Amino acid sequence: MNSKNTSSPLLQRPTRRTAGLVLAATTAALALTACQASGDGSSLTADRNTASSADRQTPDGQKNATKPHRMLWMGDSIGEVQAPPLGAAMKAAHVAFKSIAAAGGGGVVGEIAQPTWEQLPKELTSFKPDVVAYQITTYDWGTPGEQRAAYERLAKTVNDAGAELLIVSAPPFKVDDFYRSHEAAIKTAPKSAKKVADKHPNTVRFLDASALWGTDSTAAKAQRGKDGIHSCQQGSAAFAAWFGEQLHKQYGFTPAAVDQWATGSWTSEKVYAPLGCK
Repeated sequence: MNSKNTSSPLLQRPTRRTAGLVLAATTAALALTACQASGDGSSLTADRNTASSADRQTPDGQKNATKPHRMLWMGDSIGEVQAPPLGAAMKAAHVAFKSIAAAGGGGVVGEIAQPTWEQLPKELTSFKPDVVAYQITTYDWGTPGEQRAAYERLAKTVNDAGAELLIVSAPPFKVDDFYRSHEAAIKTAPKSAKKVADKHPNTVRFLDASALWGTDSTAAKAQRGKDGIHSCQQGSAAFAAWFGEQLHKQYGFTPAAVDQWATGSWTSEKVYAPLGCK
């Protein structure tokens, strides 16, 4: 999503001390998350353990292989600010990573999703991911039926390309005047996504990120930036660490240690400049 909350001015790029703070804050967040999130936040069922060989094959034909080897990340601008540490964490774990998260769009529901549907098949063909992770966007507006139809289409598109689909719920964010009329749809989107995942337990999975963020965008646990919508480097890094743990639970993936990626050039990415991060 783009920054439609015009009441928040664009602030300057954070100072260099951010890198060190990210590691410290992420380490603390990991300890807190371990205590708060006793569940795994997923809709994993016993059916996943008895998946057919066809569903469990990677694009190169290997059965029951640890995943991901190549991950495609999708979402809106919330996903865009999470992409830098996700990419760093994946690279540290020797996973190819590409983000097509897009400010002002990136969703798959309704007319606003047309650019996504034009881009996604091309990315699936060229990048050849074995896991596509889609974070529900703030633009997934529609009735529950329209949402389910869109997520079914996403699942089919991804699965037909030989990849598994991982749908992640969005973090809690400030529902300002721009979102007010779509608040009901924002609330039903994760429920609609989970229903689709439950219908395709071998190839589609759903992660409930409230295990990390909670449900109150104003709470410290939510780690929203000053605009109440996006996360700064510390929150984004905490998400990347949590997400790596979920990949382990879902696919047997071994995430890299946080200190291997939580600092570095990604902390100065220009995507953080308007957020007033410190």
